[in-house]
Amino acid sequence: MATGRPNFHLPFLCVIAFALSTWQVVTDSPLRRLDERVGNAIRTGGFPHGIAEVFADLGNIAVAVPALGAALAWITLKTRPAWVPQLAAALALAAVPALVAPIKALIDRPGPPGMDGSGGFYPSGHAATAIVAYGAAALLLRTHTRFGRQLIAVCALVVAANGFGLVRQGYHWPLDVLASWCLGGLILTALAFVVRERTEDNGTDLQTGGSARNA
Repeated sequence: MATGRPNFHLPFLCVIAFALSTWQVVTDSPLRRLDERVGNAIRTGGFPHGIAEVFADLGNIAVAVPALGAALAWITLKTRPAWVPQLAAALALAAVPALVAPIKALIDRPGPPGMDGSGGFYPSGHAATAIVAYGAAALLLRTHTRFGRQLIAVCALVVAANGFGLVRQGYHWPLDVLASWCLGGLILTALAFVVRERTEDNGTDLQTGGSARNA
């Protein structure tokens, strides 16, 4: 079936949310102070550190990259000629450090108590890696399975768990994570557009193997 035109509401909301959160962080606003109070409350809460560390590790390159790689390899075996979506997903993940690192250096926000270094915690690289890696995997895999919505839901849970773990372990403030989700949303929107356009150009519904134009 045809997929239609992309919905630009999500990227618009991501841009607005990222701009507002960045403004609040830079200006040392009441929202930033609230963010740090919430972060400290989560960090000193009673959630088990071992589980929280597992959640935080979901954003490590050593975990997220192989997860996306396995998804891309499986998709490539099923649709050998359709390599553009896989390449786009790999480039989307590669764009994370290129986008996050300059912003970290520019904002130079200090991390939670106990973290080494005086700044460079906004936005979170681990949170951005998680949302793009698992989001890209879900976007591509959903066209090859009947459980597309469930995949998206699982992806959302994994990303949320990663964000919580980063805050619980004192690696980042909540707004650091939120900003990364906004950046990741923009990257995934671009990826979704590429996948959609490629599917329509091929005239193939990857999930059923039938003609998209004749469905």
